[in-house]
Amino acid sequence: MRKTITLLTATVLTFGAAPAFAPAVAETRSAETQSAAQPPPLDPAKLAAAIAGLPNDEASGALLQVRDGSSCWQGTSGVANIHTGQKVPIDGRFRIGSMTKSFTATAALQLVAKGKLDLHRTVRSYAPDLLPAEYAPITIDQLLTYTSGLPSSDIPHKDPSWFLVHRFDTWTPRQLLDVSFHTDDGTLKPLLFPPGTRQNYANIDYLVLGAVIEKVTGRPYGDVIRDGIIRPLHLTATTVPGTDTKIHGPHAHGYELRADGSYVDVTDANPTYQWSAAEMISNAPDLDRFLTALMSGRLLPAKETALLFDVPKVNLYDPDANAEPQPAYLGHGLARFQVADLEFWGKTGDRPGYNDGMAASRDLTRRVVYSVNTLHMGGSEQPLVTQKIIAAVSGLA
Repeated sequence: MRKTITLLTATVLTFGAAPAFAPAVAETRSAETQSAAQPPPLDPAKLAAAIAGLPNDEASGALLQVRDGSSCWQGTSGVANIHTGQKVPIDGRFRIGSMTKSFTATAALQLVAKGKLDLHRTVRSYAPDLLPAEYAPITIDQLLTYTSGLPSSDIPHKDPSWFLVHRFDTWTPRQLLDVSFHTDDGTLKPLLFPPGTRQNYANIDYLVLGAVIEKVTGRPYGDVIRDGIIRPLHLTATTVPGTDTKIHGPHAHGYELRADGSYVDVTDANPTYQWSAAEMISNAPDLDRFLTALMSGRLLPAKETALLFDVPKVNLYDPDANAEPQPAYLGHGLARFQVADLEFWGKTGDRPGYNDGMAASRDLTRRVVYSVNTLHMGGSEQPLVTQKIIAAVSGLA
């Protein structure tokens, strides 16, 4: 029988989170040193304490769901609407940002399993005009593992001054690739490194991957995700919105807190700039179901499921040639995060007003999904509340 511990606050108590389990907080380790340590039992008091105090100057609200075997702890904190004080709904939907990449990777690996994509064939062999002819050959596998070396757009899309002006613009995939590969004056940007020699986390690899999926199937990549993932798993709160600017159904609003103390509602936005790398919407129950199905082999055959955990044996790309080398941590759609002796697999994501994550131990005994409504877009560091969640979920707090 499932044991559920629910905390739904009537006042201002919170579940804060941002890119939880991110490498900046939890260093990754090589496959040879992976730990089989098991997390301690859930401590509801520590989970509640980790997210207490919202709203504050970092976040307006949050929700958290943690599963441990047959136990489930879930709760919300803060407010869904700054002006009315409405509570954050426990089943609230949110912009999942780069967690979209896990769905796109799954769709690509399903095509690999069906023989419609070959990991070792080049992008150019499927779509001759997708990448500049001057670039070295790049394989599908290199897209999936962020080892392509492709340059990214220089547009400051998480800067409030840009976002608030352009939040409702519609972008085509071709435009996204063009602004990534060329400077403002049309000059072709060079590759960051020879393909396959480094790992560099960015949207560009999965924007190209989305275009390849469409070329191979002759269908919108969102339809491929709906048919291969959303419908089979009955993910009723998960959508690929396209040009739809709204979050439909229960949700907490996202805000940007200005220097004068006023709030700008940034909930509504056209997600086409993120497209196949970061456009989707979901909620905690759906993301837990998706991650469980993915890691347990329900969505992919054994060979392709194993690729999720296959991290390239290369170092992360760093433009500072004197920086200490750091090992890659991203597999084919999932990331490996190490917290003390515990290893988790999952993905994080963020959009203005939303900072989210999903992660699970390899045996799925400990699983977490969270969403926190951050008040400052584009930050380079995790909010303190997120760091507290990581510690509490891992039993370190």
